[in-house]
Amino acid sequence: MSELITPELVSLDEDLGAERSSVIRYLAEQVAAQGRSTEVDALYADALAREEKTSTGVPGGIAIPHCRSKAVSEATLAMARLSPAVDFGAKDGPADLVFFIAAPDGADQEHLKLLSKLARSLIRKDFTASLRAARTPADVVALVNGALGIGEPAIAGDGAHAAGSTAAGTAAGDRSSEAAATLGTSPSGTDTTGPAVEQGRSTDTKVRRLVAVTACPTGIAHTYMAADSLVAAAKERGVDLQVETQGSSGATPLDPAVIAAADAVIFAVDVDVRDKQRFAGLPVISAPVKRGIDEPGEMVEEALAAASNPNARRVAGTAGGEQSDDDGGRDGIGSTLKRALLTGVSYMIPFVAGGGLLIALGFLLGGYLITDTADTIVLENNFGNLPDGGLATYLGAVAFKIGQLSLGFLVPALAGYIAYALADRPGIAPGFVAGAVAGFMGAGFLGGIVGGLLAGYVALMIGRLAVPRWLRSLMPVVIIPLLASIVASGLMFLVLGGPIAAITVGLNNWLSGLTGTAAVGLGLILGLMMAVDLGGPVNKVAYSFAVAGLGAGSIDNQAPWQIMAAVMAAGMVPPLAMALATVLDRRRFTVAERENGKAAWLLGAAFISEGAIPFAAADPLRVIPASLLGSAVTGAIVMGTGVTSQAPHGGIFVFFAIGNVAMFVIAIIVGTIISALAVIGLKRYATSKKDAPVAEPVAA
Repeated sequence: MSELITPELVSLDEDLGAERSSVIRYLAEQVAAQGRSTEVDALYADALAREEKTSTGVPGGIAIPHCRSKAVSEATLAMARLSPAVDFGAKDGPADLVFFIAAPDGADQEHLKLLSKLARSLIRKDFTASLRAARTPADVVALVNGALGIGEPAIAGDGAHAAGSTAAGTAAGDRSSEAAATLGTSPSGTDTTGPAVEQGRSTDTKVRRLVAVTACPTGIAHTYMAADSLVAAAKERGVDLQVETQGSSGATPLDPAVIAAADAVIFAVDVDVRDKQRFAGLPVISAPVKRGIDEPGEMVEEALAAASNPNARRVAGTAGGEQSDDDGGRDGIGSTLKRALLTGVSYMIPFVAGGGLLIALGFLLGGYLITDTADTIVLENNFGNLPDGGLATYLGAVAFKIGQLSLGFLVPALAGYIAYALADRPGIAPGFVAGAVAGFMGAGFLGGIVGGLLAGYVALMIGRLAVPRWLRSLMPVVIIPLLASIVASGLMFLVLGGPIAAITVGLNNWLSGLTGTAAVGLGLILGLMMAVDLGGPVNKVAYSFAVAGLGAGSIDNQAPWQIMAAVMAAGMVPPLAMALATVLDRRRFTVAERENGKAAWLLGAAFISEGAIPFAAADPLRVIPASLLGSAVTGAIVMGTGVTSQAPHGGIFVFFAIGNVAMFVIAIIVGTIISALAVIGLKRYATSKKDAPVAEPVAA
């Protein structure tokens, strides 16, 4: 196994500027200079993207920027001791020790375990003190290898310094073993929860017991640092805490007996908790993984308080989104609602996508009159008894009917998965039932949203009730679905369904009546929303609005289909525009951006707005305004000319589901050219010294 760190990858007492991006760029260049990365720009972009998700500064003047990247050829550590220190987002101030962890996409388990072990070592004051006292890069390499248990821990130098470093290396091994025993992991980082964990428990029946799960998107650094921090904080308070680290180097689930004996659970995670239903019924405290590093004591105290609070939030069942009822109360009502609505729409899309495309195929084969005859043809005809119009009409009727039945799940699926996002698995059945009631009463997708929210919150509240342990297993399977279905669907029938149905009829009539300036204005607004954050929350709101209304479209009411066409066309413009710009003026873009531009052609054609994100991340003040301009024009043209789309996704590849496809293509081309010229103009004339054109590798 090759060395993770070498003296050439260590920089001491460097002034790398005041921004974390400049530090990350420098370290990425060091990795590439040693032949461990194939492309500096790609590695830098991946590391910066990870940094933007969650800052990597941790208490003690430490920062650990890290990423997995296809540009990395072998797992690598690069280290810089900064003077002056740079702010990486830690609460206690800037960082002077920065470790850059660069892992390949397919990093082997042994390397990942070592990287995770290093992250754990960095929360120990003796180890970081030795790093600050190191005189040469070779000293740092010896210290790191000592902490990892590889190589020689002693380093060259004067006697006192060598002794101190050796002690630090020895302490690293001792403390790693101590933390591993407490966490239920071996010093190598392999989880060993099970009977060995029970042996470490106190025999005192009054000992308070907690369990925890830590996980971050990359699964290399924060996952394990949060685990160690929580264990240390619990130990200070005399609490028995067992942690399951769901990281890149693998995870062994906590012993069910350990979970059953726990008083509460802590989720310090930025991603889904695997098999969350194991913790059903436990009081829960949930927060981003970084809080587990920054405020471990507070999280342990909150978990202890929740354990003795009968009204505390509890884990209801399997996870539906990043967080659900167990968010610890840290998310506001707006964030919770947004996450629930987007979850419902994301699970609804497959029904709409398949249904919409099949209905379009039915029209293509059987003509628009198939809507009146499909039921009769499907029930009374077969391959041996074809209807008038022959095989095409028969297949068209079959396709139309399958699509129609698929779209029939639109509202129930929307409601069911909104409830799922709020209350996990126990919310699914009440949500589907409430959605079915909304459809029955003509309340449409608005009724589905209201029914899903009702079902989810009712299921959530019932799931928080303190019940005897013997009743816990029945709660998510029988009791919660039954009671939540009665309450949510009853309210839809008795109180809410009628008024929502009236609002739905009014909304459909308004959309159907949109013509001229009003339609163009709506298209312009939708275009702006699709381009403002390129797949972010605003983009998703516009897309969700279009998809949720798609099922209400018909030959007599094509407004929902027009909205879908405007959203899809406008969302295709930013990546296509960036691709075109890299062709028209190559020198204004880096090598990495030119490569991204090649991929952006296909991404844009397929309606994947995120294809423009690499360009926006590198130059948001030029790329975003240019994208807004072109997408707004495209949305306005589509709505103004009555283009329709019965498919919620697919871009140009679902041309057969698009009405007036020629104008659809023209609108996209116009918007693409406008955005491409705008971004080139901004790069040429709104520049600074650092925006000099990129030199071509070979002179023209």
